Amino acid sequence: MAEILQKDGTWTFDGETIRIVPGSERGVHVLRRTLGELAVPLTAVAGIAHEPGRRSGRLRLRLRDGADPLLQVARGRLPDAADPYQLTVDPDRAGVAEYFVDEVRNALLLDQVPAGPSDRYLLPGPTVPLSAAAGDGTVTFDGECIRLEWNWTTEEGKKSAGPQSLALADVRSVEWMPSKGLENGYLRFTVRREPTKAPPKHDPHAIDLFGFKKDPLMAVVAAAVVARLPHPSGAGAHGAPTSLAKAPEAAALPAGPAAGAPAEGPDHDALLRRLRELGELHRAGILTEDEFTAAKAAVLKRF
Repeated sequence: MAEILQKDGTWTFDGETIRIVPGSERGVHVLRRTLGELAVPLTAVAGIAHEPGRRSGRLRLRLRDGADPLLQVARGRLPDAADPYQLTVDPDRAGVAEYFVDEVRNALLLDQVPAGPSDRYLLPGPTVPLSAAAGDGTVTFDGECIRLEWNWTTEEGKKSAGPQSLALADVRSVEWMPSKGLENGYLRFTVRREPTKAPPKHDPHAIDLFGFKKDPLMAVVAAAVVARLPHPSGAGAHGAPTSLAKAPEAAALPAGPAAGAPAEGPDHDALLRRLRELGELHRAGILTEDEFTAAKAAVLKRF
């Protein structure tokens, strides 16, 4: 078990899952506090790094493209303070951060987790129901229906259309754009039978955002909706394949033991093969001496 506790939050790793708990202090961004605890499976991780600094360092977790609905929506546009996959590290905890990084990297190496894109969401997305108010309206999502309500800042023509209720089945896509400079941001739902090219200020299926602190909460709602839409790679809702055939990854895996059957011990032949592979990677210069030693020790623990 690897663990790092900071004012900014707590990260723990048990070999299979990285658990991220945001700090409870006032300075922690409202988006991270709204998301709450995240359980990130190792299979969703593409990499991890510790960036030391004079006043404070930073742990950065990089997920595989397509693995997380929130990152799918944000597309790298979340401010650092709102990014749940970053952790501010005090200088005196740099050693703990480096140990944490080593543990995750070794597990990625041993489990041979691919760093490439995922064809399904490996995180479930924000829990519902949820609601966020920012810009010219409030959006609420209960898992099946999206409701948009307006406030006193809403443009009159848009407000006159009244509150909007959109069935999830009618939503084709979701787009969140933060404000930039003098340009407002927006949260827009593209509806199949009623597409519109109107600016967000006039679009009854969009929230116009003015660049305030709570704007990123709209990305949380967007992620909850996106998690229930077909995956961009072609997978169905919740990452299930659109066809009835087994997903490629599932078809490639051997069937597990029957319910109630005793669990088998580690496959020693497979572990020996892994040791040989590590030796070849080390001799080829792909693994450093430290990486090879740590990875070899982790394999030997499984015997």
